[in-house]
Amino acid sequence: MKKIIALLYLWLNCLTALAQQEGLIESSGSKLYYRIYGSGMPVLIINGGPGMNSDGFAELAMELSASNKTIIYDQRGTGKSMVQNPDSTTITMDLMVQDMENLRKHLHISKWILLGHSFGGMLAAYYATVYPQNIHAIILSSSGGINLGLLNYVGNAINTKLTAGEQQAVQYWTKKISEGDTTHNARLQRGMALAPAYLYNRKNIPVIAERLTQGNATINALVWQNLTTIKFNCAPKLSAAVFPVLIVQGKQDIVTEETAFQSHKAFKNSTVVFIDHCVHYGWLDNTEKYFEVINNFLAKMN
Repeated sequence: MKKIIALLYLWLNCLTALAQQEGLIESSGSKLYYRIYGSGMPVLIINGGPGMNSDGFAELAMELSASNKTIIYDQRGTGKSMVQNPDSTTITMDLMVQDMENLRKHLHISKWILLGHSFGGMLAAYYATVYPQNIHAIILSSSGGINLGLLNYVGNAINTKLTAGEQQAVQYWTKKISEGDTTHNARLQRGMALAPAYLYNRKNIPVIAERLTQGNATINALVWQNLTTIKFNCAPKLSAAVFPVLIVQGKQDIVTEETAFQSHKAFKNSTVVFIDHCVHYGWLDNTEKYFEVINNFLAKMN
């Protein structure tokens, strides 16, 4: 296991090194870190979480950079986008949307495509309620949706995909961490027990387990707190959106088909695609089909 984790670290460092451009910008009282791959139509990839950095999305960015300029960035309070005092005034959806807009202006992009995965899809939808004129198209990849309906079922959906032993291990390591054991091993063991809920192909468990160690619980809690405070619901402001939207997720996803169809109803010019043998990470579970769907959509945008 230690050898696998060491190889994952080396692999992630190599992906970072392959970025053609990286930088930090000042953004609404914090710094925002970004990386760029390839050239062509700009695609901003918004990773899930909340509270996770963009490292796990470098491979996706590189794959899609063959025909597009792909951009990944660390959301505020994560990775290299550090916030001095993370609290309810510095970690909000409005500030996260402003970060995206500040990045767009910094890169001199007139319009871009947003690819939001999981929570990133929720953030993409919220950006669309504020800056629809700056969007060429949106891809919602296993998106958490356009409202807070996800909270009514996702915990149970995760548990039903775990064995009794895996559920017990998640509870055990979560308790250890809450009691002060913040070592990488504790977070990794929790990740190894939790990762199977997000995957159809269990060979990728170490990849997602390592990804789960990167979560910042403080940022995660602050984002969900803000989503609740603002009564997150994008539907009323999306009715005028005319740009194309692709909604893609696994048939076995922890995100329900109902959540996907709510987004489909809100975005008038949208298409829904469900991929079989796929849970939450399409590019890992069903690589060929996932990229076929994404690339076909992107080809129509160029």
